[in-house]
Amino acid sequence: MYRILIVEDDMGIASAMKKQIEMWDLEVSCVENFRNVLEEFSEFAPQLVLLDISLPFYNGYYWCAEIRKFSKIPIIFISSASDNMNIVMAMNMGGDDFIAKPFDLNVLTAKIQAILRRTYDFGGQMTILQHRGAMLNTSDASLTYNGERIELTKNDYRILRTLMENKGKVVSRDTLMERLWETDSFVDENALTVNIARLRKKLEQVGLMEFIVTKKGMGYLIG
Repeated sequence: MYRILIVEDDMGIASAMKKQIEMWDLEVSCVENFRNVLEEFSEFAPQLVLLDISLPFYNGYYWCAEIRKFSKIPIIFISSASDNMNIVMAMNMGGDDFIAKPFDLNVLTAKIQAILRRTYDFGGQMTILQHRGAMLNTSDASLTYNGERIELTKNDYRILRTLMENKGKVVSRDTLMERLWETDSFVDENALTVNIARLRKKLEQVGLMEFIVTKKGMGYLIG
């Protein structure tokens, strides 16, 4: 089931869109905290965003730019400010489509379904794993925290992905070593310890303290 995030401060419009979209077996969430849209974005991990331009605190262009720092998911702008300048700006900021208010709800759902088909049926799903505000984009192996993109090595990415896919569970050292080196050949266990230590240091430098927790004699999990 695809997840759609609605960023619209008119609750009447947001509710109508949510009700209509859910009729097509799509999961929908409406943003409530317009001061920090990224927090709700990361928690819900949508496959498409419906984004108004005029919003409290920061406008839709700002949030589109913030999302584009770590995600390529489709963004459809929805606004009554439908003059050519706003439409062009929305596209230049990273929008995939623009729907002018007032609009027909059936047209809205048709556009959503068309974009979802084009993006995911042919391009493969773009998944974002998140924990404590850190967002791991599996489509481009990037990690973002507090709007900052963190460079990952191949091993950094494999460790984080394995741990975040098993959030709340302890992952054994053997499992991590298999994911890292993808071989049945002997690999010195110290190599994993070194990789974990380097990754922890990198995470701590951006404020993610104790993100990877050691369970002695068992393995690791994210905390």
